[in-house]
Parts: sequence; structure tokens; C-alpha cells
Amino acid sequence: MKEKLYQRLIELTNGKQSSQLLQTIAKAKWSKRIIPSYMKVYDIKLEEVSKKQQQFSSLHDFFTRELLEDARPIEQNTTTYVSPVDAKIESFGRIEWDMTFLVKGKPYALQDLLGNTERAAQYADGHFIVFYLSPADYHRIHSPIDGRVLRQYTLGQKSYPVNQLGLTYGRKPISHNYRSVTELKVVKNQQVAFIKVGATFVNSIVLTNTTTQWRKGEEIGYFSFGSTVVMLFEKDAIEFTDNVVQGSPIRMGEAFANML
Repeated sequence: MKEKLYQRLIELTNGKQSSQLLQTIAKAKWSKRIIPSYMKVYDIKLEEVSKKQQQFSSLHDFFTRELLEDARPIEQNTTTYVSPVDAKIESFGRIEWDMTFLVKGKPYALQDLLGNTERAAQYADGHFIVFYLSPADYHRIHSPIDGRVLRQYTLGQKSYPVNQLGLTYGRKPISHNYRSVTELKVVKNQQVAFIKVGATFVNSIVLTNTTTQWRKGEEIGYFSFGSTVVMLFEKDAIEFTDNVVQGSPIRMGEAFANML
């Protein structure tokens, strides 16, 4: 009953007009007045940020803030994957033989997530990891590894929340929200899927890197609001590092998996 009620409430408010209204408010010049209270609520410090508080033109400008150049050291080992975002590790583990994985007890099908059965089969018996970005986090997205872009495409339209309530009661938001999928070919001839998932109301995932060669640590885009990143790996391709613990924070540039 609670799950159905939650889904119905989100459906009533998650429309085109409400999304446009939220974006308009966040980008309005007067919204910069909200920044101090936003920082207080989410305990955001500016020591690592490239601008001073008064230099931000709007709440959206603050939300998509950039960091100082050396704020996030990048693990340089060429066969090590680094976190593409500042986030919490929401879930990780093995992809089942039937091409599904579990998040908050919900099974997610790779075919739904990637929109293609053949591409989904590439990751059967492999591994997955889910990074959740809260409203407090730095929302720029970076490349987790050196690699060549094989393909990029978008799927989905509306977006459910990807917070704790959304993952628990939503209609499988990870595989049904608006999302941007990138598949990379990396060293050792491995293939990896890198999925950026949109959040409630706002589907804006902005790609700032349009090249076909990604370098580890370079910016490739940003989220306009809180969201999620999912990564998929082939069978026998990686092992997670010891710092990968469900619910633990991780910063962009920190190692989370080594190639086998």
C-alpha cells in the first residue's frame, strides 16, 4: 500500500510543467539568495570550491559548482578504476546469470537498463556498482578510466527519485528513469558500461566532453540535480577494492576496482 501511494504521488507531480518550473527557479538570479541556507542544510563547505559564495549567479550555478584543480587526486594506475563522482556506494556485487542485479531488494534487468538484449548479455555474470549523489555532493561527472567511446545514447523520459525512498518504493528508477548510457572499450580489451541516471523532475544530464577518447579523471559532464551513476563490468574483469563498502562515501578519483 505504501509503495503504491508513493508511486502515485510522484506520478502526480513529476510532469513536464513541474520540471520546467523547478529548473526556472533554480536558474533565476534571485535563487542565489537561497545558497546560504542550502549550504547550511546540507553542511556544504567551500574550501575546495573554485568560486567564492558571492560569485555564484544562481542556485543552479552553485549546484553544478566546480572544484579547485587539485581538490581530487586521481589514482594513476592504468588498470585501476576510480570513482567518477563524489557519492555514497549504494550497492555493488555480482550480476546474476539471468542478467539481473539487486538494489534495495529490487531486481534490475540489464535489458531494461541498457535497452538492448545483446548489449546486456555482454555483462552477464559480471559485476555492477551503484553510486548515489545526494544534494550535498559535488555534481560534476568524470571519466573512471582511460577508454574509447564505443557508443552513447539516451533512454527513458520521466524520472523517479533515486534517494532511499525512491529506490525502496519507486518503479525501479535505476532502469526506468531518463538515463544516458556510455559504453567504453578500455585496456586489456575490456568493455564497461557507464550509465548516468536522471533524478526527480529534472532529467538534465549535460555532457561536456564530446570526444571519443576519454582520459581518467577528466570531466565528461554534470548532473543538474542529485542523481545516480551505475557501472557494469564483464565477467571476470574486475575485483573491488577494500574500501568498497555499502553505504560508505567515496570521492571522485578514489580507486574502487582493479582489473583482473
